[in-house]
Amino acid sequence: MYLSRKIGIVVAMLFAISCKPGPQQSVVQYQGYQINKQAPVDSALVKLISPYGNQLKATMGKVIGISEKGLYKKQPESEIGNFMADAMKEMAEIKFGKKVVAAFVNYGGVRSYIAKGNVTVGQIYELMPFDNLVVLQEISGAVFQQFLDKTAIDGGWPLSGLTMEIKDKKAVNVKIAGKPIDPAAKYLIANSDYVANGGSDCSMLKGIAQENRGYLLRDALLDYSMANTAKGKTIDSNLENRVVNAN
Repeated sequence: MYLSRKIGIVVAMLFAISCKPGPQQSVVQYQGYQINKQAPVDSALVKLISPYGNQLKATMGKVIGISEKGLYKKQPESEIGNFMADAMKEMAEIKFGKKVVAAFVNYGGVRSYIAKGNVTVGQIYELMPFDNLVVLQEISGAVFQQFLDKTAIDGGWPLSGLTMEIKDKKAVNVKIAGKPIDPAAKYLIANSDYVANGGSDCSMLKGIAQENRGYLLRDALLDYSMANTAKGKTIDSNLENRVVNAN
């Protein structure tokens, strides 16, 4: 949370410099200028914003861990997806103080990868550039099945806490803690607020009560990475047949 807020403050300061209140105009005139290497440099402006740019660059370049193998995106299961879903589940349980059955990251929300070597704050921002929040929802097994079927239609989403197979674009052989999904049971799951609010065509989740602590998924990834590094672990993940194609 600290890193995201720090960067947000720097950006806000840059905007504040150029957004001083003044008289409102009813007519706007403008002229287009081509920016190229021959364009003159405003040295005063460069001098003004350089400290903030340097601070931002230093923050983004901070090394928070090491990946020995690299984490890449693919379907139906990927190392980067397992890393992100595990981070969401573990940090959600810590942040909310509750046992979470499963956690999910929509496949389209995985925006980058982590290369072998040093892992920086900037790489986590590239991986999750959106300010999506981690939220909890208690859903019925019937709704859970609808949601899992949606992930199956998409070819498989990153998930943590269960296993499933995809057959004929349906989620089958779903096992939660080793047990089949129960349509009448209640399950506490973690998701991004984007998905919980119906994003990625997940209308079955829209309208279901959410628990929200204002905790960014990006911060969960940062916190999880730094916690594992402090324990002497690398930022890596393995394929575990969490999602497989049965066809």
